[in-house]
Amino acid sequence: MKPPRRLLMTLLLAAAVALLYVSGPCYLPAVGAFLIKTDPLEEAEIVVVLAGDGSGHRIMKAVELVEQGYAPLVLVDGPLRHYDFSEAALAIEFAARRGAAREILEAFPIMASSTQSEAEMVDQELRRRGIRKALVVTSDFHTRRARNLFRKRTSGLVAYRVVAARYPGFHPESWWRSRFGLKVVFLEYIKTAASWLE
Repeated sequence: MKPPRRLLMTLLLAAAVALLYVSGPCYLPAVGAFLIKTDPLEEAEIVVVLAGDGSGHRIMKAVELVEQGYAPLVLVDGPLRHYDFSEAALAIEFAARRGAAREILEAFPIMASSTQSEAEMVDQELRRRGIRKALVVTSDFHTRRARNLFRKRTSGLVAYRVVAARYPGFHPESWWRSRFGLKVVFLEYIKTAASWLE
């Protein structure tokens, strides 16, 4: 007697899921690594730290770039949303407590609702200052989307080089093994796709 069609379909689906799960380590690292897209480091006039970190890795990477001589100043953007404190001010305080010189850190409070609006506001400010080249620091998993937006959604009068700040909770080679990694990859792919469609 032939097995029911529904049973065959269920077995085939289960086999496909099992195959995807077993072969995951072969292709899933590439899914995580795709989100990371940076530029070669070059000297610039300013380093810009994008908002949304909350852990200090972005601003500390920016401080490191200044200490290595890539630029003289760090512009830290961020909204006023943390108990009446701007994220920029909190990030600067964080870096100063870890030994960063306050004179290289400047707050740039903005009310951007997305990376696209953040890029537009940063671009406007840098053009006002006469800046021609800037290093943009963001978390590694955010670099591809940020790089795309700073190239496609700004004036073209400022050359942007995107630099990754390694985020300890995100591991592109094993992102699917943690709740945080799953959340980051899922959200970042959705936001990346949305930025391409705009």
